[in-house]
Amino acid sequence: MTIDSQNLLESILESLDRIDYIRPEDVPGIDLYMDQVTTFMDSQLSSSKRYEDDKILTKTMINNYAKNHLLPPPEKKKYSREHMLLLIFIYYFKNILSINDIQSLLSPLTERYFHSDHELQLDRIYTEVFSLEKRQIEVMKEDLIQKYRISQETFSDVSEKDQEFLQLFSFICMLSFDVYMKKQVIEKLIDQLPAPEKPAKRNKKEKESETDTPQ
Repeated sequence: MTIDSQNLLESILESLDRIDYIRPEDVPGIDLYMDQVTTFMDSQLSSSKRYEDDKILTKTMINNYAKNHLLPPPEKKKYSREHMLLLIFIYYFKNILSINDIQSLLSPLTERYFHSDHELQLDRIYTEVFSLEKRQIEVMKEDLIQKYRISQETFSDVSEKDQEFLQLFSFICMLSFDVYMKKQVIEKLIDQLPAPEKPAKRNKKEKESETDTPQ
């Protein structure tokens, strides 16, 4: 096992430079059908795939989000611009948070700002939040470099063959612990939010009259 340490670090930093988000102006201003939604998301977020055949978003996922009240149901089988913004939030949250936590986090957004007359719109929230994230890339790069250098100082008394793997292992452990701690903080913050209200159960007649179900 041979690890090119310098190239590894440079590759990681370059990958961070390629990280981007879907800009508000890139989100279609017209309502989209399900197939158009999945195609758009796949084209915009393809760089985040680990493997070529990974799925960014599928019909099943979207239907499950609506079923679990993470996403308001489509109108006449079409998804609005605001639906798209919520789906982008869900895409990032689902990698670290449970369905219940995402629901707790997004419920205030959908209740106050989704298709509402509130002066603050989802577009503004999306733009401001993700501009903050973009500015954090340089801070993250500096943190990665520091952690990497610390990991390279470990296991200095072992053979070179063992040292390569153990130093990489140390680096991964440091990053994993960082993610673990931040996840703990996020969960504690979410626990401070009021529990989302459960939607009222529909009677049989209402269900039978419903024609516009997610597709």
